[in-house]
Amino acid sequence: MTDTPTTGDQSASLERTVARSHQINAELAKNPSAFRVLTGDRPTGDLHIGHYFGSLSNRVRLQNLGVDTVLVVADYQVITDRDGVGPIKDRVYSLVTDYLAAGIDPEKTVIFTHSAIPALNQLMLPFLSLVTDAELRRNPTVKAELEDTEGRPMSGLLLTYPVHQAADILFCKANLVPVGKDQIPHIEMCRVVARRFDERYGRAEADRPVFPPADALLSEAAMILGTDGTKMSKSKGNVIELKMTADETAKALKKAVTDSDRHITYDPVNRPEVSNLLAIAGLCLGQDPAQIAEEIGDGGAGALKKVVTEALNETLAEHRTRRGELVADPGYVASVLQRGNAHANEIAEATLAEVRTAMKMAY
Repeated sequence: MTDTPTTGDQSASLERTVARSHQINAELAKNPSAFRVLTGDRPTGDLHIGHYFGSLSNRVRLQNLGVDTVLVVADYQVITDRDGVGPIKDRVYSLVTDYLAAGIDPEKTVIFTHSAIPALNQLMLPFLSLVTDAELRRNPTVKAELEDTEGRPMSGLLLTYPVHQAADILFCKANLVPVGKDQIPHIEMCRVVARRFDERYGRAEADRPVFPPADALLSEAAMILGTDGTKMSKSKGNVIELKMTADETAKALKKAVTDSDRHITYDPVNRPEVSNLLAIAGLCLGQDPAQIAEEIGDGGAGALKKVVTEALNETLAEHRTRRGELVADPGYVASVLQRGNAHANEIAEATLAEVRTAMKMAY
């Protein structure tokens, strides 16, 4: 079992994935019903503008194209690298609230929580028999998460995190997963698991494997940095959360790091903090960040922050209004999750039945 990509293969893998993503985007416009998307988030905190521009808006786009979409709130994955779950129920409901406020339609998209789907998690057992310890340990996400634990021993759940992600994708037979470049190894692992299952255990129906191969759909959105110019993270206090008010957003942006040069230019390499603010404005206004910089000119950081604040607050105004309505009706949010969990359980049970048949364990 040596066909999980190694470090030397990553460049070629990225090149293939980029080419395939372009091809998929063309196919999506012509035949969206040919795809089922699986995507989601870990409920480790409230969603912020990085999620909004990086993934939420794209999920709504795919849903509205007519793509069958399944959205997981990965609550079990919270404990892969943490001592506890924290205020997880509040965080789960906050995520679902933001999904709905952003335009996710529960009549078109299945929203579910990991822990509520026993059959999905049962797939972990046969899947773990298909991968090696070495393959798991060289997964880039596992290595990165381990480094973040500051020397603490790796838990078994963290080590098997890529297999859990494969179970998320394969339980609903998703064939398309929107990801960033750093997540490509997870999709490769998922494809390996699907193929090895077919080779080792067989098929429920002779004419097709139980699991289709999944493709990565690379995000074209640039990563939004935090207000301090580093990766956006709640633990750093540098996020602009979707649940913030317009005044709270203005206050956060007022503290955003820039630099001493009063003339505003778009230069992501040499002026990352200023360029990040320009990028946010560009996403909100649908304009080239360089053009926005030209218009601000010698206006300095104050003028830049004013432009960004106004653009972001206008962009999020509808989301915030809808979010407020949903917060005032928690029963509706709970019912969406209950219906989604029921639907996901039906899907998972049907898949597990096929798995048992293929493994000759249907007795």
